[in-house]
Amino acid sequence: MLKIFTTQLQGVFNRIGSSEEFAFEDAARLLAQAAVGDGRIYVHGVKEMKAIEAEATEGAEPLAGAKLLSDLDSYHDLTDTDRALIVSRFSTDEEAISTAKALKELGIEIVGISTVVDATESTEAETLENLADVHIDMKLKKPLIPGDDGERFGFPSSMVALYVYHGVAFTLTEILEEQE
Repeated sequence: MLKIFTTQLQGVFNRIGSSEEFAFEDAARLLAQAAVGDGRIYVHGVKEMKAIEAEATEGAEPLAGAKLLSDLDSYHDLTDTDRALIVSRFSTDEEAISTAKALKELGIEIVGISTVVDATESTEAETLENLADVHIDMKLKKPLIPGDDGERFGFPSSMVALYVYHGVAFTLTEILEEQE
């Protein structure tokens, strides 16, 4: 079972790495604007994506200039030099969407990380993908392991989000080192 899970998970990582390469770069550049200026990177993880918040602010290698969005008294405390990183399981998550909408109304630029799912046939649908200035698709639409009963299980959404987060963080570090 573990071998199947590992193989499937590696496949997800490979799909992300090959198809989201430019999005990693764009996301890191957007966040670098805050890190090299007077801004902060505010991180918001929905549900199990709190793992990204912990990694960005308290991990072994914290993200430069990262703070938790939830630590703010009001979104009105944000400035135009601040950036936001919003992470959710799916692009249709209501909390992620409402947070992104509130930040967009204040002119805050956003990097979104989530699995893109179709909200409606309209490309104008409010999803994290459409609200974020840069979005990285986690490509994890269903559990990875097929069960004997036909049902699938093993949905490692936070593991995949951490992979994406680290890819953005590594790229951001490279950009910041070039600035020095």
